[in-house]
Amino acid sequence: MSGTSSPEAVKKLLENMQSDLRALSLECKKKFPPVKEAAESGIIKVKTIAARNTEILAALKENSSEVVQPFLMGCGTKEPKITQLCLAAIQRLMSHEVVSETAAGNIINMLWQLMENSLEELKLLQTVLVLLTTNTVVHDEALSKAIVLCFRLHFTKDNITNNTAAATVRQVVTVVFERMVAEDERHRDIIEQPILVQGNSNRRSVSTLKPCAKDAYMLFQDLCQLVNADAPYWLVGMTEMTRTFGLELLESVLNDFPQVFLQHQEFSFLLKERVCPLVIKLFSPNIKFRQGSSASSSPAPVEKPYFPICMRLLRVVSVLIKQFYSLLVTECEIFLSLLVKFLDADKPQWLRAVAVESIHRFCVQPQLLRSFCQSYDMKQHSTKVFRDIVNALGSFIQSLFLVPPTGNPATSNQAGNNNLGGSVSAPANSGMVGIGGGVTLLPAFEYRGTWIPILTITVQGSAKATYLEMLDKVEPPTIPEGYAMSVAFHCLLDLVRGITSMIEGELGEVETECQTTTEEASSPTQSSEQQDLQSTSDQMDKEIVSRAVWEEMVNACWCGLLAALSLLLDASTDEAATENILKAELTMAALCGRLGLITSRDAFITAICKGSLPPHYALTVLNTTTAATLSNKSYSVQGQSVMMISPSSESHQQVVAVGQPLAVQPQGTVMLTSKNIQCMRTLLNLAHCHGAVLGTSWQLVLATLQVLTTAVMTDLPVISNILSRLFESSQYLDDVSLHHLINALCSLSLEAMDMAYGNNKEPSLFAVAKLLETGLVNMHRIEILWRPLTGHLLEVCQHPNSRMREWGAEALTSLIKAGLTFNHDPPLSQNQRLQLLLLNPLKEMSNINHPDIRLKQLECVLQILQSQGDSLGPGWPLVLGVMGAIRNDQGESLIRTAFQCLQLVVTDFLPTMPCTCLQIVVDVAGSFGLHNQELNISLTSIGLLWNISDYFFQRGETIEKELNKEEAAQQKQAEEKGVVLNRPFHPAPPFDCLWLCLYAKLGELCVDPRPAVRKSAGQTLFSTIGAHGTLLQHSTWHTVIWKVLFHLLDRVRESSTTADKEKIESGGGNILIHHSRDTAEKQWAETWVLTLAGVARIFNTRRYLLQPLGDFSRAWDVLLDHIQSAALSKNNEVSLAALKSFQEILQIVSPVRDSDKPETPPVVNVPVPVLIGPISGMSRPFVRTDSIGERLGRYSSSEPPIVTDELEDLNLWWAAWNTWYRIGSESTKPPVTFDKLTFIPSQPFLTALIQIFPALYQHIKTGFNMDDLQKLGVILHSAISVPISSDASPFILPSYTEAVLTSLQEAVLTALDVLQKAICVGPENMQIMYPAIFDQLLAFVEFSCKPPQYGQLETKHIANAKYNQIQLFAPAEWVALNYVPFAERSLEVVVDLYQKTACHKAVVNEKVLQYIIKTLRVPLSLKYSCPSESTWKLAVSSLLRVLSIGLPVARQHASSGKFDSMWPELANTFEDFLFTKSIPPDNLSIQEFQRNENIDVEVVQLISNEILPYANFIPKEFVGQIMTMLNKGSIHSQSSSFTEAEIDIRLREEFSKMCFETLLQFSFSNKVTTPQEGYISRMALSVLLKRSQDVLHRYIEDERLSGKCPLPRQQVTEIIFVLKAVSTLIDSLKKTQPENVDGNTWAQVIALYPTLVECITCSSSEVCSALKEALVPFKDFMQPPASRVQNGES
Repeated sequence: MSGTSSPEAVKKLLENMQSDLRALSLECKKKFPPVKEAAESGIIKVKTIAARNTEILAALKENSSEVVQPFLMGCGTKEPKITQLCLAAIQRLMSHEVVSETAAGNIINMLWQLMENSLEELKLLQTVLVLLTTNTVVHDEALSKAIVLCFRLHFTKDNITNNTAAATVRQVVTVVFERMVAEDERHRDIIEQPILVQGNSNRRSVSTLKPCAKDAYMLFQDLCQLVNADAPYWLVGMTEMTRTFGLELLESVLNDFPQVFLQHQEFSFLLKERVCPLVIKLFSPNIKFRQGSSASSSPAPVEKPYFPICMRLLRVVSVLIKQFYSLLVTECEIFLSLLVKFLDADKPQWLRAVAVESIHRFCVQPQLLRSFCQSYDMKQHSTKVFRDIVNALGSFIQSLFLVPPTGNPATSNQAGNNNLGGSVSAPANSGMVGIGGGVTLLPAFEYRGTWIPILTITVQGSAKATYLEMLDKVEPPTIPEGYAMSVAFHCLLDLVRGITSMIEGELGEVETECQTTTEEASSPTQSSEQQDLQSTSDQMDKEIVSRAVWEEMVNACWCGLLAALSLLLDASTDEAATENILKAELTMAALCGRLGLITSRDAFITAICKGSLPPHYALTVLNTTTAATLSNKSYSVQGQSVMMISPSSESHQQVVAVGQPLAVQPQGTVMLTSKNIQCMRTLLNLAHCHGAVLGTSWQLVLATLQVLTTAVMTDLPVISNILSRLFESSQYLDDVSLHHLINALCSLSLEAMDMAYGNNKEPSLFAVAKLLETGLVNMHRIEILWRPLTGHLLEVCQHPNSRMREWGAEALTSLIKAGLTFNHDPPLSQNQRLQLLLLNPLKEMSNINHPDIRLKQLECVLQILQSQGDSLGPGWPLVLGVMGAIRNDQGESLIRTAFQCLQLVVTDFLPTMPCTCLQIVVDVAGSFGLHNQELNISLTSIGLLWNISDYFFQRGETIEKELNKEEAAQQKQAEEKGVVLNRPFHPAPPFDCLWLCLYAKLGELCVDPRPAVRKSAGQTLFSTIGAHGTLLQHSTWHTVIWKVLFHLLDRVRESSTTADKEKIESGGGNILIHHSRDTAEKQWAETWVLTLAGVARIFNTRRYLLQPLGDFSRAWDVLLDHIQSAALSKNNEVSLAALKSFQEILQIVSPVRDSDKPETPPVVNVPVPVLIGPISGMSRPFVRTDSIGERLGRYSSSEPPIVTDELEDLNLWWAAWNTWYRIGSESTKPPVTFDKLTFIPSQPFLTALIQIFPALYQHIKTGFNMDDLQKLGVILHSAISVPISSDASPFILPSYTEAVLTSLQEAVLTALDVLQKAICVGPENMQIMYPAIFDQLLAFVEFSCKPPQYGQLETKHIANAKYNQIQLFAPAEWVALNYVPFAERSLEVVVDLYQKTACHKAVVNEKVLQYIIKTLRVPLSLKYSCPSESTWKLAVSSLLRVLSIGLPVARQHASSGKFDSMWPELANTFEDFLFTKSIPPDNLSIQEFQRNENIDVEVVQLISNEILPYANFIPKEFVGQIMTMLNKGSIHSQSSSFTEAEIDIRLREEFSKMCFETLLQFSFSNKVTTPQEGYISRMALSVLLKRSQDVLHRYIEDERLSGKCPLPRQQVTEIIFVLKAVSTLIDSLKKTQPENVDGNTWAQVIALYPTLVECITCSSSEVCSALKEALVPFKDFMQPPASRVQNGES
């Protein structure tokens, strides 16, 4: 404005005006005078105005009607020159804005006339333009007239005019609307109350509008009318109008002045009511038209789509949608649906092209797309417009491939069909130009023979249309091949780019806002908290709304996008296009991931994955996951179902990489094209950059990468680098994403595992390897992924495929080792939970049975021990548990490795581990002892237990303190939880429990099936208890006894009694087994022996600890019971050992009284078992200064030990006695039946048994009574009766010639000896036992002639087997012992004892003497028939000694009658001995015979010295018997077996003589004190003489009868003896005092004479010589007869 109003400009204007008027006046001078005048007056007018007014321009404007008038008249002349001049002048005025409204009206009327006359058309247009643009004076009708003028000029014949008019119209329309905008701008600050205008108010009600707005309104309304072919309301005078021009004008207004329509309801109303219906109406031909359908098929002819209108309509629609979407929601829905329809395959090609261009315009406006989605897709009953657009694009692209547009060059591709099986060859077609052997491809899509080039049409992100801009074309243009495809392709790319960048931008804002609000919310200001919460909740709502929109947008478009992109990807032959497609898929996948839309995310990822793989490469992960999701929702787009078209094998790509396929694939190799590689790069890129949102689809990604790794690793190093970096970058993923990655790797690995089942091919180890890598790089937060990671690797470790397992184990152990060595924060030592977590999988591996895995596990343990052993702390139980979990059946190498670990622990790490773990070490060591794979390991582990016990011993105090502390803590915990603390051996203190566990473990090993282990464990157990037992609390001994020792004894007893008796051939390998150990039973016997001995020893050495325990007597009973069952076992070794243990516990002395207590602590005794004798043993003083020392002190000085009362002690001994008695009676009781296997106790056993008695007796003698003695007797008797087996006899039996006792016999006698000595010194009441002892001994004496029977057993008697012929017996026979020496010894004992005790009341009362005689009678009567000659000789001498003592006693007690029954016994005994029925042996020498005769003589001497002199104290019958006997002896004592030659020697003449002499001595003794004696003498003589008479008579008779025959030798001998006796008798009678001889006797003697004489005739010379001797003494009777008187007087 300043340009035209400056003084210079005004001056210039005035000058120009004046010159213009002058020129006009000149021109009109001649022809048009009125004009000339007007011009001249105009000059004056101008000058006047200029002179009068300071504001010249304003004044000019005021008078403008007058000023302009001359020029208007000039135009009226219609003279071209004049008209041009005038128009120029008018324009100058206009440009200086000095034209008033009226003047303007006049000008327009003038212009109209010119127009109607078709004059100066261009100048007219120019003038109108200047008039309207320079000011706003033209309004209403004037304005409309001006506009109509321009329109009219547009439709002239002249092309230039037409075009100029068109431009002018456009400009004018713009000016009208610009004025309105300016007017609004001016009034913007004045706030006016808007008058509400009803939406459906009359279209003419524009009264509310301001002037410029009104004009604009009227103009726009008429434009609509005109396009609709209706009459205009305002533009009066229009003659013609084209739709195309109308549409263009509408479009430009809508496009340039959207705010007018948005701010003014009136205009909005126009849009809704006029524009939209108009557009829809005009679209109808395009909608109805179908290409290729004949007109006749429909009744009315269909109007053909007209390109110019259609294209312009689309432009209008684009503007409507772009600018007024918010006003026209419903209408836009219709427009968009139409657009979508225009893409149908049956629409003309140009129509589809422009439709696609239109759609492209929206695709580059993500906010608009967002609005579509919000307004339609998210409304319940609305069309899903956004989805339809995307799907339509997809269908469109698909249709381009499936229905090739006409006019395409050669589209069918034969070459593609030949390469299904082989590598992909490049087909020869127009798409490729061969250059130098290589193939250069034009960018194109090719699919199933359809080749579509890709054209460069626009820069990305801008929708520059080609055909929508062809406003000058009337005919539809031909669309170049590939154009539509390229636009559609760009639509997709722009759509994806727009949506993703928009949503991700907004997401980013939301996230940052969230962060800031969270930070603010966490700030402590109190006041602002309320509003923060408010804002946060608003934000939350906002975010929820936004998120819903984002999700809907993605959900609406992903399916169509994916279908289209997949197809394009498959068809793409251009690297750049492929890159773009992949980028789109990648960004979509990432976006879906960020929004948590799993299905769509996985679908895109699957597409990329499929692209990475060769065609036809089946990968289950891809098929199962997405195909399922897609097919379950088959998306239908306008009746066409959008399938994911699977890649075809005809994609023309060169193979760039070849590799091995996975096990599951049938092909021989994997061939990768460059497109596969591109896809793979995208996939890697996706994983790398968007790993955080991949979630579960990691599985797809990894599955694909796994396939590709095989091919790629070697050929494409770049990719393999990215791949390795991918897993490194997992450390930047957030926790959730990391979990997804791990889960995916696990699933992948599971698949590989499934494939590897039953498959010999190399399994895929990709997943396992990557799990390991991922674990290692995420070690700083290993806690969150440890469980799933190791859980899966543990499954891998259980796989049957060894390679797979091996890797699983390798990965797992590497992770554990790495985890333990990693520098965690806080360090592991302060984070016990993490340490246990890390070690846990190591423990879990123990549940896997594959030896190779266990080996790896153990190697790992070994390495952990070597590197971290010192810092394992709370991890120890787990590590130890791993060693302990090795089972017996797991092979030697495993056990050996595990054991190596354990040895390392015991040697190096006991001090570093928590004391609570020591018990586990004990358990584990024990469990190795029980493994039976390798004997050495078992034995070594027992050694380890010994080492452990030593460690406990040395570190006792520290361990005890720590355990007590721990116990207190646990106790407290337990109380808080209200549970009872449960641990083995509870209430014992924890340290004692540790010992008890150790003992219990050793106890278990003591019953191991292998003898060597049992032996070693037994020795260790007892040594440990012996060496360290004193550390235990006193009360704990109770547990040791009951839970450890007795429990062990029970088990050993049970195993021993049930052990197998089968013979074991060898001890494994070629070790020979000694016969004493060649059955399981014998091996168990050894164990039993060892165990029993050990327990007994403890009872012995620790008696001072055990006795005060309270239930000692019960324990004692149990121990005795064990001893008893062992002693009664059918095994000599065990039974003998049991007795040794019995002996050992019997050597215990009663606890020492306090006064005798030694001052030093007791020594630990480990006695060597001896038979009966003192306890010897090593002693190791055990003095300590700590609590344990004090504990020991309790038994020494600090407090007196508890002295058990004598009574209790006595009970213990009586219990022992009862046990002894049971053992004795059971073991010696003969079995009922006998066969080869019958068990008969051995001699050493019996010996030991009996040897126990003396020691035992010392303790019980005070209460030992007759019943007990009886019991003892039974046992002694039975024991002696037991035979021995013949194979043992040479070792036990003395040879027959030596009279030696076996040790058993010795023991029996010793026992009795101890007893009798005790009785001897004992009180009076004990002496009644003497008779019983005599009974016992006498029973033994009887054995000399009658060995005892052992049940029904038949034995060979040793006496029958002379000398040493024992070895000839059959081996299974039993041999009775030679009892003779024993019986004889017993006899000696009897005699000795009797000597001491003859006068004891009991001995007298119980008739002991009688029994002795009765017993001796047996051997004496047998005499030569005795088994041993010595027996009867000893019997005789014993009898003589006993009688010499006993007879005086008997005489002493004669009156009491206590000996009455003894006399007949004695008489019988003499009788049986002196006149024995046994025959001397043939080989008896004469000297022997004489010696034996002397013995007989001794007996007779005894009778004559000890009995007959005291006849008056002796029963008469007895004396009679003696007399008869002496008679008999005096005659009839010859033996009938002698030969003739020896007869005189063998006639026992000495004996007969002695008998006679004795007889006679007492018959004719002059000391007759009683008539009884005399009677006996007389009687005896008469019997004697009568006997002789009879013998002689019989002999004479027989001699006479026999004639020449000699008489029997026996009779001859007898007669000779009688004759000798007669001569002896006569001699004796002569020696006797005459007064002692009865007259009757003499008479009897003389009466023999005649008989003797008769014998003279006998033939035997022997008889004759004897007769001669007998007759000679009769000479003394040859006296002359005296006178009767003399005789009578005398």
